[in-house]
Amino acid sequence: MMLFDAIGQLATWINAHAVWPHLPVWAYVVLTLIDTHITTTCVTLYLHRCQTHRSISFAAPVEHLMRLWLWVRTAMPTREWVAVHRCHHAYVETDRDPHSPIVYGIWRVVLLGTGLYHRAAHNQQIIEQYGKGTPDDFLELFYDRLSILGPVLTLITNLWLFGMAGLPMWLVEMAWIPFFAAGVINGLGHWWGYRNFETPDASRNLPGQYWSLLTAGEALHNNHHHIHNAARFSMKKGEIDPGYLYFSILKVVGLASQRRDAAGA
Repeated sequence: MMLFDAIGQLATWINAHAVWPHLPVWAYVVLTLIDTHITTTCVTLYLHRCQTHRSISFAAPVEHLMRLWLWVRTAMPTREWVAVHRCHHAYVETDRDPHSPIVYGIWRVVLLGTGLYHRAAHNQQIIEQYGKGTPDDFLELFYDRLSILGPVLTLITNLWLFGMAGLPMWLVEMAWIPFFAAGVINGLGHWWGYRNFETPDASRNLPGQYWSLLTAGEALHNNHHHIHNAARFSMKKGEIDPGYLYFSILKVVGLASQRRDAAGA
């Protein structure tokens, strides 16, 4: 009972000192969806299209903001993410593919995809072979060695802003990328959906525009495997790629550019 009383007192104190502890439930839901969409956008634009496949680039302030956001929301070092994804492309659907549902089974990838990712991310041979060309400055060293500090700062900020409502928001924010990137895209994206192109792998585009909205365009996985370094993932009528839309806006205002040797205008 003393433990529960202490927890109750702590929760009361947190709510009493929070900035917005009594917003309507729908407001917390909307704020969480906006937050996770920003994270998803940073993953697809910075980690995937910019760093892994070198199809686009960003002005230094934009790049640093995305790196900071990914640190506090995902704790994923750039080099690890890039190396694992490049390894996936190099050995897609084989026993050396870090997270193929063809090899490991669809439910293991969907439900336990984070574990498969972390196993590959801690394989030093994969990191050294496929992580070349990623940022190697002091900030990346800090983000890498103190990766767990990022999500802790997010939790503290959530509690300060929203009181105890910030805790479930934080849990959703932390689970979003592991579920949608490691589970949905790596799993369903090679198991269920439609194919525009006969690629030598089992990649699929997830049907329905809501998948592309939730993943900022990453759900168009067959299109991506057709042209790895395409800046735009949407290739047929009716397909949408929010990530490319955001990139195009940044490009118009001079904060982003497309590499000359990249596909997809």
